Amino acid sequence: MNKKLFIVSLGLVLSITGNLWAEKFHFSYTAGDKYRFLSTVEEDVYINRTLSHQAEILNRIAVTITSVTDGVGRHEAVFQTSERSVGVGSGRTFQWSQEYNSVFDRDVSGRYTIAPNYYMPVVRNVPIFPDKDLQIGESWTAPGEEVHDFSISFGIKEPYRIPFTATYTYLGPKQYQGVEYPAISISYRIFEEPKRVAGALWPTRIMGASDQILYWNRDLGQPVAYTEQFRIILELSNGTTVEYRGSGKAEIIEAKPMNREELARDIAQDISNRGLQDTSVRVVPEGVTISLENIQFEADSSILLPSEKVKLNQIAEILKRYPDRDILVGGHTALAGTAEGRQRLSQERAAAVAEYLISLGARPSTRIVVRGYGAEKPLADNSTEAGRQKNRRVEITILEN
Repeated sequence: MNKKLFIVSLGLVLSITGNLWAEKFHFSYTAGDKYRFLSTVEEDVYINRTLSHQAEILNRIAVTITSVTDGVGRHEAVFQTSERSVGVGSGRTFQWSQEYNSVFDRDVSGRYTIAPNYYMPVVRNVPIFPDKDLQIGESWTAPGEEVHDFSISFGIKEPYRIPFTATYTYLGPKQYQGVEYPAISISYRIFEEPKRVAGALWPTRIMGASDQILYWNRDLGQPVAYTEQFRIILELSNGTTVEYRGSGKAEIIEAKPMNREELARDIAQDISNRGLQDTSVRVVPEGVTISLENIQFEADSSILLPSEKVKLNQIAEILKRYPDRDILVGGHTALAGTAEGRQRLSQERAAAVAEYLISLGARPSTRIVVRGYGAEKPLADNSTEAGRQKNRRVEITILEN
């Protein structure tokens, strides 16, 4: 074979071999599909370059594809966030923080169409896929944005948008939790000097970076998981510098649909067989709730009486029968004292119950969220002692999502 023919033949072989490793990525949607994601973030917060606090954040995301038109999927989603502090004296429970509803469309390439009033998702138009086969090692760029809720921290009422340009590289097959998936690196940098917006404070300069590895599920036509390292620095109008630095990850969580009525009947029968008093079960929009009425603590405290621990030992055994479901522990008070005092006491008592359930192995700490409701959701008339006893309760909800 002469040299020229050899080079041509080699080029043909390399071309064929390269195409074997090429892959075209696109999102796929089916009306009625439901996805559940769990996102976890470990974050350090610095104020004026001094460590302020450390936190762990859980984001539970439930998505339903309600319709598909020309390949574009309409998403209806609920984003529930909870947080716990890290450090000496911090409890193990995650405290309920915020809940957001969102509706948006996403096309096959990954681009969003979403109304300007929605806060979630935080990161949008990531990933964006080009309409072509991608070789391992091939890179491309596309615009995206972060959207933040600064209403509480800075008094900015509208969703706050930060644009960026992301760089992508197709890495080829990579392992995630023992399974091989196509992997894509995603990286972007932020440097913005934005215009002033209405609020008590506003960012005058924003700097940041995010580096992610995304794992793609070919069968779903969706990401199955991602990991991230991030850093964002906000220089504020009053001269304060706030920095968020940490890591995050997210993955799809599998769970069978809940038959709420059947589950409630089974638990009610179990409670009856165990002879538990002042304990009832009902179906709620979130799942199935076990209500511990007139639960007893030391006076004006969140210290459980020994008799209540005996009851919780039995409740923990019931909960262990449904290990694939997360739990919300809600505290409720009667209408006494101040609203602030009721809120604090209800949250502390719910946390005490959750901590005890964790200690019994009913759930790991990452599978329980705590929320205090004060006297906002009475079950009975607060003008009678019997009603107040019914309203002084802790409710354990086995969650659908």
